[in-house]
Amino acid sequence: MKRITEILLPPLLVIALLCGLLVQPVLSIDETLLENRASAELLRRHVDTLVLQMPPRSHNADSLKKSADYIHKTFSQYHKARVSYQPFDVWGIGYHNVMASFGPEEGKRFVIGAHYDSHDGLPGADDNASGVAGLLELARLLNGKELARRVDLVAYALEEMPSFRTPDMGSAHHVERLKEEGVEVELMISLEMIGYFDDTPGSQLYPAPLLEHLYPDTGNFIAVVGNLAQIPEVRRVKRAMQSAAKLPVYSINAPVIIPGIDFSDHLNFWRAGYPAVMITDTADSRNKAYHTEQDTPESLDYVRMAEVVNGVFGVVISE
Repeated sequence: MKRITEILLPPLLVIALLCGLLVQPVLSIDETLLENRASAELLRRHVDTLVLQMPPRSHNADSLKKSADYIHKTFSQYHKARVSYQPFDVWGIGYHNVMASFGPEEGKRFVIGAHYDSHDGLPGADDNASGVAGLLELARLLNGKELARRVDLVAYALEEMPSFRTPDMGSAHHVERLKEEGVEVELMISLEMIGYFDDTPGSQLYPAPLLEHLYPDTGNFIAVVGNLAQIPEVRRVKRAMQSAAKLPVYSINAPVIIPGIDFSDHLNFWRAGYPAVMITDTADSRNKAYHTEQDTPESLDYVRMAEVVNGVFGVVISE
């Protein structure tokens, strides 16, 4: 029996270590009561505006500019925000990222980004009006805070095809400018689909078989995603979110060979050597309306989306 234990223990310890690195368990959780809370009503209003009142958010520059102007106008309502367009050209056509900065002008930057275009001009309520609505609610929450660090909220153009994974992405242009200016980024968080939840058992799928044994089969949680170089950052974000959000928070650190790990604007920060994580409802691993006409505002859960925003706000104001 002792011999069997000696043989089995080392591989079991290795397996446990690998699972721990992948899942990043947080064993101690203290709920923090925040002074301000995100509004489900305002989140719904922003999603409705982007999906129902704006032109289709395809790569058409004129149509996209309408959404950019709405984001700029909303950011500008908050007196502590320094709001600007970040123009860039793609094949001679002008596009715009939209940025709202809070806190001191100098020092390291904490970047939170979300793309405001949608795939092929589809409604894109979850993908990614939900992420943009999260940015706009974060601006409202940050407006009343004295911040020790600079926080940049950035709405990106051209995340979707045909720009995806090319230098034409709005986030690629943003990163290029950060590098040119010698900016040090403390952390980038990409909000990529944060509004779809499903309490039905079996509603949560995974892109790799191993993951089915490590995570729930019910799509009622939010995920923090990082690569193998972002283990401390993922743990930090997960802990702060669990303290601030009344919502299950799971995390993964995994190689980019697993589909979806680098499927958003954080990819360009990784390429530049900046630390970055993605916060997501797991996209098409849960939401069957992904990249279809059914990705509409009424399909989202705004109460739980507000809890995601509360969690991200908790990350920003944590030390």
